[in-house]
Amino acid sequence: MKNVKKVLLYPIRWLKTKSKEVRLLWIGLILIAIGSFGAALLQTDFGRIEVTEIVIPTENGQWVAADLYRPKTATADNKAPAIVVIPGFNRSRETQTNMSLELARRGFVTIVIDLYAQGDSSSSMSSQSATTEGYGAMALIDYIHNTDNFNYIDKSRVGATGHSAGGNAALRSAQRFGIEVIDGLRPESKLAAIYVSGYVLSFTDGALSTVRSNIGADYARWDEGAFRNDMRDNPDIHDADMRFAPEAIRLVNSGLIQNGEPPITEVEMNRIYGNPNNNTMRIFHNVRVLHSFQPFSAVSTAYMIEFFEFVFEHESDMSPYNQTYMVKEVFTGFSLVGGFLFVFGLGGVLLKTPYFSSLVNPLPKRITQNTFDKRLFWVLFVISALIACFIYAPMARLSISWFRDAHNAIQTAWFPARMINAVMMWAVFNGVVGILLFFGVYFLRGRKNGADLSPLKLKPYDVFKTILLALIVFMSFYGIVNLLHMFFHVDFRFTLIAARVLKNTNMIIYSFFLYIPFFFIFYLSNSIRVNMSMRVDRWSEFKSTLIGCLGNSVGLMLILVVQYAAFISTGKVFWLDEWLYINMIFGLIPLMFILPIFNRYFFNRTGKVYLGALIACMLFIVMAITSSVAYIPL
Repeated sequence: MKNVKKVLLYPIRWLKTKSKEVRLLWIGLILIAIGSFGAALLQTDFGRIEVTEIVIPTENGQWVAADLYRPKTATADNKAPAIVVIPGFNRSRETQTNMSLELARRGFVTIVIDLYAQGDSSSSMSSQSATTEGYGAMALIDYIHNTDNFNYIDKSRVGATGHSAGGNAALRSAQRFGIEVIDGLRPESKLAAIYVSGYVLSFTDGALSTVRSNIGADYARWDEGAFRNDMRDNPDIHDADMRFAPEAIRLVNSGLIQNGEPPITEVEMNRIYGNPNNNTMRIFHNVRVLHSFQPFSAVSTAYMIEFFEFVFEHESDMSPYNQTYMVKEVFTGFSLVGGFLFVFGLGGVLLKTPYFSSLVNPLPKRITQNTFDKRLFWVLFVISALIACFIYAPMARLSISWFRDAHNAIQTAWFPARMINAVMMWAVFNGVVGILLFFGVYFLRGRKNGADLSPLKLKPYDVFKTILLALIVFMSFYGIVNLLHMFFHVDFRFTLIAARVLKNTNMIIYSFFLYIPFFFIFYLSNSIRVNMSMRVDRWSEFKSTLIGCLGNSVGLMLILVVQYAAFISTGKVFWLDEWLYINMIFGLIPLMFILPIFNRYFFNRTGKVYLGALIACMLFIVMAITSSVAYIPL
């Protein structure tokens, strides 16, 4: 027993003998290994599912990239039903693990795609890709039916599901294949069933009248976009209670009318209407959750599972609430944390090498504050937070006019990442304001009190070394991501924060030459603020870093407070037209919160403000863009 304990404790004892940088490096690698291995086990359901990446060429020289989840029970002699999973707008295929993994665990073949202009799929020639192409799902469904490559799929039991815009794409696909039935080209639709999550705007009489598929739907009871829904008797009411919603009533009645039953005027939630045997079944759910978090709701996922098991008469003997996708998300979260620790460790180790040692400089003295300086600091802290809060929506609106092609889903080489453009404009504005405030305070107060500007001074050759070191760290981080994806088919992520595999060369080029230079203004401004304004005498390192973290994220937090305070009190969010841009903030806040930690860590080792800002800028911007919509030319 003593020998076993000695062996188990040896790694800990060994790490204690190493420098802090080496310890961080190894702890990061250990977390990455544990997270990736655990996530791979769960993603394959401990070897019962085979996960493969596929790429299918489609119309106009386009292509669709997808992950194929094939249960090993699905064979040519034991064909299984198949579900095409379509992510929402600004989401890559990995974000729909709740659908793809949980269905595969129950014996469904699932194919989860990257939408056109997102992830690893190409852009589209169509500016209405959801309606005309199902974001690529229509071509994939045709491919399933028109080839024998998927000889383990029961082609009479093919379905589609998606969240938000992905749900709209599923309905549009059912429309198209329903028209084939109406025109006499096929006896039954290529889509026997669809499940629409988080989208009801296309539940119109015209669209539903051509669908010849069973339909299930789930709309979040607290969906922020519900203000867009049809008016009831009171034009001021646009909420997400779907019992009397025209969209829900139209959906149910579309099936009842086709089945020869009388229409209804109120929808009973969770009740089956129509007949699944002639593709007229309809069911509606109204889960109490926000729009962005619907894919992470166990209840929403369970309803989706129950729907497909019922309509395809596919019993798995597994409770719909037996779900492991969030555990898998925790493991990839370990990898994400490990990846960040690896960045700290590797950067610190490289700074101790002879070549990069010239980047190490003495730290300047901490600043001292009298009563006036303290008050001025907190006044500027509040002003900065208010500016960050109330300038976000105007910048989002301005990005629409400045980058019109990207906003209209047109392929463009001029800042093609539609949603990131708004964040970039917000970041540049706040970065410039932050730099102006810093130098304003310096000229009014700082230089009289002996403020030190040495952290801003960098020798010409050290500029090259700083950039080189940042690139080495960046490439090492993503090298590990790509390597683990090759072997385990997993990446680094937790819910809305992700470092996904880098494959799209054009995306990397656009990131470095269009976006990173502009975002660097913000990241450098933050590093100056955290390391030259918040290193206050008698503040502990923890306190000054924490205040830096809060200063960098409290403005974004305030946006959510304003948005949802209005939502709770009035039933409508405060920023209506910009609500999708506001939803992005859920993923931005954690990144903004940890940014000062990067800046402070590398400042403490170099005495300069540049290295941490550059490493964080490269990592975070590429993370954001590779998970976002980008209309890059074919």
